[in-house]
Amino acid sequence: MDVILLERVAKLGQMGEVVRVKDGFARNFLLPTGKALRATEANKKRFEAEKVQLEARNLERKKDAEAISEKLNGQSFVVVRQAGETGQLYGSVSSRDVADLVTEAGFSVSRNQVVLEQPIKTIGLHTIIIALHPEVESTVTVNVARSADEAARQEKGEDLTVRETFELEPLEDEEGFEDEAEEA
Repeated sequence: MDVILLERVAKLGQMGEVVRVKDGFARNFLLPTGKALRATEANKKRFEAEKVQLEARNLERKKDAEAISEKLNGQSFVVVRQAGETGQLYGSVSSRDVADLVTEAGFSVSRNQVVLEQPIKTIGLHTIIIALHPEVESTVTVNVARSADEAARQEKGEDLTVRETFELEPLEDEEGFEDEAEEA
């Protein structure tokens, strides 16, 4: 299906472009969210008539996103989760969890704005991109730890995913034990 984009869509095109997309993508995402119109002659004329307003609205949204990005960029958030000794989480931290953290801090972010290829499954510091606008991205750090104390240690640069090993000292009467075993 051919559609006219009403705003910039990542990995698809810029505002005003006529692009061919799969029918399901157009029907289920682009058309209901108002990101595109079907590419008919009537809609092309409608787009040309409303182009100035659409560009103004897009510019205003971009300025708002840039203002939020300045405050949000470089922020650090702590997530406390249960994990094993090697740092493997028993659950995971998803984009919904990250969006909730950022929202609790006073920023309006939805989970589909959090760019997370796969859920976080290990403790440590993770850098995550938040797409506030198709042209504006912000980077935050999520500190996943077992406790607030461990989060503070990780922030200082300590690696808590390495399992601590202890070397045992040999017992003093180990030699005598071997002699008794030989006699028997």
